[in-house]
Amino acid sequence: MKRCPRCEEDKPRTAFARNKAMRDGLQVYCRECASAYHQARQVAKGRNVRPRVDVPAGHKYCRTCGKIKPHSEWTRNRSASDGFATLCKSCKAIKGRAGHLKRHYGITEAERDEMIASQMGLCVICLKAPAVHVDHCHETGRVRGVLCFNCNSAIGKLGDDPDAVRRAAAYLEGIAWKPTLVAPGVYQLPS
Repeated sequence: MKRCPRCEEDKPRTAFARNKAMRDGLQVYCRECASAYHQARQVAKGRNVRPRVDVPAGHKYCRTCGKIKPHSEWTRNRSASDGFATLCKSCKAIKGRAGHLKRHYGITEAERDEMIASQMGLCVICLKAPAVHVDHCHETGRVRGVLCFNCNSAIGKLGDDPDAVRRAAAYLEGIAWKPTLVAPGVYQLPS
């Protein structure tokens, strides 16, 4: 037990934060008093102080979505004081998707949704599947549109080469695509 000189209560040692500089290895004031003192100092300096939210045991408050969620809705973070991340799993997923679009393609979710709406929600190549994958030029990085997974991967596997796509289309249409033997060991490709 240790006595907090601010609230003048005897509290267990776990109610005090660690401080190696002190003789007993604990802070002078209990965690609650230290927190209240810190917030009062911040208000006196004119800084914005977040209001304290009381949460039941086994729960945490997400400042992004403003909801109190159980610990199962949070990812672990060993460096945090409470052992959990600052964002709940759903907010982290939303932020991750938005960050991915911005980092890789330079567009926002609203711009992607606008492209999907202009395509009436369908892939512009097959006109069957929903458009969910952003297609971009690998040389310039310019976003071309939003495609379904199969069409986007097909273009990628063909190396973003229009000639390869034309040859694939000719092959599917039944046009013979075979090189012609001109001389021994020399073949001519059809144009």
